[in-house]
Amino acid sequence: MSVVTPRDPVSSPRESALSARSAIARDAAFATAWIRLDTAVASCRGKRHAINEDWHSTLEGNAPLFVVADGVGGGAMASRASRELVLRLHDALERTRIDTDAVRNALLDADRKIARSIATHTDASGAATVALCACIGSSLSRWLVAWVGDCRVYRVSAANDGPAELLTCDDTYRHLSEQPPHGGSLDDPARMVGNGAVDAPNVRHVDLGCNELLVLCSDGVHKHVAPRDIGRLLRGSSPLIRRCVRLVEFARSHGSDDDATVLLVRRAEQRHARLARFVSIGALIAVLAGALMWLAADRVPAQWLPSTAARSSALATATPADDSGTRGDSEHAQP
Repeated sequence: MSVVTPRDPVSSPRESALSARSAIARDAAFATAWIRLDTAVASCRGKRHAINEDWHSTLEGNAPLFVVADGVGGGAMASRASRELVLRLHDALERTRIDTDAVRNALLDADRKIARSIATHTDASGAATVALCACIGSSLSRWLVAWVGDCRVYRVSAANDGPAELLTCDDTYRHLSEQPPHGGSLDDPARMVGNGAVDAPNVRHVDLGCNELLVLCSDGVHKHVAPRDIGRLLRGSSPLIRRCVRLVEFARSHGSDDDATVLLVRRAEQRHARLARFVSIGALIAVLAGALMWLAADRVPAQWLPSTAARSSALATATPADDSGTRGDSEHAQP
């Protein structure tokens, strides 16, 4: 990925226990001179699977690129598809300038390569749904959001108590007005990566303000947590890693037995950036105050000018009369 300012991890990822079930939780941070991206991820295997078929970015790279993938089809091939999809997207997009075409091409290329990779091991199919967020500006405020299938991306504002804002639209049979295969559901994903079932990946631009969150999650989370609960659970001052765990555990307590993954990205100002902004505001106020004082002082002599001019005119009128009288006296005194 081509970047204006290097973004180096400023803290090494640390892991913490999520539950007794196979799980992982970790966090890391990426920083520029003025902006910091705090990130965290939690993923937990569901009861219905022997292995976790979700995969996600490891948070160990230098580029602000984040992916969550959910394997489809069951078993090792589903897990292989999600893992390979995440790795291929990072490999393709971290080495080039990211734009809409680059993201779409990376997803289509991954679709072909994963299909070939799985075909070398089995005749069974394996595929994955995916959600991706990639920063496209040095201010870390402009993002590309891409998805295929029913992994989702939300945005959570820190300024209000409203629900999380859904930024994606599930590629389900119901939404696409298509009939599912025999035994399938209208709410199953109709598009996925790895089996040729994608022709035009979804991509959109979004803005991310200070202290706002991007939330990438698999259906093991969002099918059991309403947007209002997502917003409520992810706001606050606790570390992001705890918020991830809290959201996954909430999904579990509300009936989720599928693999559940949530990845958070928060944009925040560096401390010295806030200090610099306060200093700049103080300096601006001082300049404005000085300008107002100068204008006020300049108006005082301006108000004196009319009366001064009037006095000068009176003196100028009086002076010729006095001179004439003097000259007459002098002339009269002469013989």
